[in-house]
Amino acid sequence: MVDRRLFLTTASRFGLGATLFPGALYALAQGQAAVTKDMVLQAAAIADVPIPAEDVDAMLNTLNSRRGGYEAIYKLGMANSVAPAYDFDPVPSGIRIDTVRKPMRISAAAVHTSAVPKNLEDLCFSTVRELATLVRTRKVSSLDLTQMYIARLKRLDPQLLCTITVTEDRALAQAKQADRDLAAGKYHGPLHGLPWGAKDLLAVKGYPTTWGAGGFEHQMIDEDATVVQRLDKAGAVLIAKLTLGALAQGDHWYGGITRNPWNLQQGSSGSSAGPASATSAGCVAFSIGSETLGSISSPSTRCGVTGLRPSFGRVPRTGAMALSWTMDKLGPICRSVEDCAIVLDAIQGPDGGDRMVRAASFNWDAELDWRKLKVGYLKQEFEGGPPRPAPVAPATPPKPDSLLTPEELKEHEDSRRFRELQRQTSQYDRQFNDAGVAKLRAMGVKLEEVALPYDLPWSAMSALLNAEAAAAFDDLTRSGRDKLLTGQAPNDWPNIFRAARFMPAVEYIQANRARMLGIQAMATIFDTYDVVVTPTFGLQLTITNLTGHPALIVPNGFRGSDAPAYTTDFGGNYGGPGTPVSLTFLGKLYGEAPLLALGRAYQEATGFHRKHPTL
Repeated sequence: MVDRRLFLTTASRFGLGATLFPGALYALAQGQAAVTKDMVLQAAAIADVPIPAEDVDAMLNTLNSRRGGYEAIYKLGMANSVAPAYDFDPVPSGIRIDTVRKPMRISAAAVHTSAVPKNLEDLCFSTVRELATLVRTRKVSSLDLTQMYIARLKRLDPQLLCTITVTEDRALAQAKQADRDLAAGKYHGPLHGLPWGAKDLLAVKGYPTTWGAGGFEHQMIDEDATVVQRLDKAGAVLIAKLTLGALAQGDHWYGGITRNPWNLQQGSSGSSAGPASATSAGCVAFSIGSETLGSISSPSTRCGVTGLRPSFGRVPRTGAMALSWTMDKLGPICRSVEDCAIVLDAIQGPDGGDRMVRAASFNWDAELDWRKLKVGYLKQEFEGGPPRPAPVAPATPPKPDSLLTPEELKEHEDSRRFRELQRQTSQYDRQFNDAGVAKLRAMGVKLEEVALPYDLPWSAMSALLNAEAAAAFDDLTRSGRDKLLTGQAPNDWPNIFRAARFMPAVEYIQANRARMLGIQAMATIFDTYDVVVTPTFGLQLTITNLTGHPALIVPNGFRGSDAPAYTTDFGGNYGGPGTPVSLTFLGKLYGEAPLLALGRAYQEATGFHRKHPTL
C-alpha cells in the first residue's frame, strides 16, 4: 500500500487540483472495506473541493454503493467495439445539411494513360483516376496490377516497415473476380480492380487485426469493417493491412518504426504511418487511414501525399478500433485530391452500425466552379500562430550554468539546441506557406483574413480524447497489460491512460460544454466561408478535430539543398533537404465537395503531387 500521507504531500506539492478528487478517493480506499469519512476529507483537501466535515456522513452510503457499481461494470468485460450510450453531433442547431444525392462527376481521363509501359511497375505512382481508365478499358488487368503492387510492397517493406500483414490470398481472389466481372460487362466504378491498403485498425475476416500494439499481435476479429465491405463492393482489391503506431499513437509499432520514403532515417509520423508511407512509396493505389488528433494530417505531410480527414460522422467506423468515440474519423490517403473524392464517395454514408454517421450527401463534381467559393485564410497561423499566454515564472530562479551538474548542463544544452533548431526550421519552412498564399491569389482566389476562436481553452478540451481513450482501453490499464505496449514514456498511452482516470465526470461534461461554445463559434465562421486555408499544424489542428470539420492536406513543395540538416534527435516533423511540406484546406461540416474542388485546382496549378521519392 502507498503511504497516504506521502501521497497527499506529493500530490499537493505538484499542484494537483480538482481532477484528482475521484481518483484520489478511490485510491485511498483501495484494499479497504469501505470509504471512510477521513478518506473523503483527505481526497477533498487534495482536490481543493471544500466539503464541511458535518456533510460527509451523508455522502458515505452513496460513495460506497458507487464503488461496488464500478466493480460490477468492470466484470462485464466490454469489448473495444462497445460504444457509449451517447452520440456526438458537431452540427449546431439551425444548420441545414444537404441530403440530396447526385451522380458523381469525375474528370476526363488523362491522355497519357492511353499507352501501357512495358514495365508495369512504371505505373506504381499513377493516380486512382489514371489506373481506373487503364483497368476499365482492359489495357491492364486487375490481377497484373495486384501482383505488381504486392511484389513492390514485399520488396520495399524491409526499408519502410509499413506492412503488418500482406493479404495475398484474398487479394488474388478479388483481382481475378474483378477481371471476370469486367469481362462480363459488370463494372463497379472507378475503384474496380485497384489495389489498396488498410490501416490495421480495420477488421478483416481471416486476418489478424493488431492495432499495431504489443499484446494484440494475434487478435482475430470475425468481421469485415464497413469500410472494407464498401471497398469490396466497389471492386477494390485489399492487398495489405498497414502499420499504425501502437493503439493509434505515432509511428512506433511492435515491429519497429515505419519510415518516411523521402528520408529513411525519419519515421513516417502517425498514427496512419503505414498508409502514408506505402502510398508515398507507390506500394498501393490508395489507402485508408484514420485521424483523431492529427493522424492523417501529420503522416500525409511528412510523406508528401494527399490526405482527407472527412467531417466527423461522414464515414462509418463500424469494425474499426475505437480510441475516441467523439473524435475518431476514417479517411483516404491518396496521391491526388480527386483520388480522395473517388474513395470518399465509396466509403461514406450511414451503415446502421455507427449511430453518429449522418445521411449527408457527398456530390463530387470535378467541374465545380471553385472561383465562386468564398475563401478565408488564417493569417495568424501563417504568421506564427495565435498569441500564447505569458509563461508562468518558475518558483525558483534557474541556476547559472556554472552551478549545474554535468547531467543538468547536458539537458540544458540539448534544450537550447532543440529550441534553436525549431526556430531555424520554422523560419525556413515559412516560405512555403507564403508561396501557397501567393499562388492562390495568383489563381484568382480572393483570400479574406479569418481568425478562429482562439480565446477558448482548446488544450483543456483535448483532454476529452484522453478520457475516452482511457475508457476504451480500461482493461489494459487495470490488468497491467499496458506494460506490453512499445512506448512507456510520459507522453505514451500507458501513462496517459492512467492519468486520465483522475478526470472527474463533472469536468468531462464541463469540457464538452466548452466544446459546444467552440462548435457554435466555428459555425459562425463557416456560415460566411466555404473553405479556409491554413498551415497544417498549429492550434487549428486541435480546434477542427474537436469541432469535426473536414481537412484536406496537400503537398506544398519540397525543401531545397539549403535547408537545415535533419537530425534524428531534434527532427520533429522536419525532414531536412529534399523532404515535402504541406498546406491544409478546411471545409464546412459535410462540405467536402467544394473543399476538394478548390484543393484540386490548387494541386493542378502546382503539380507537387507528381513528384515521388526514389527508393
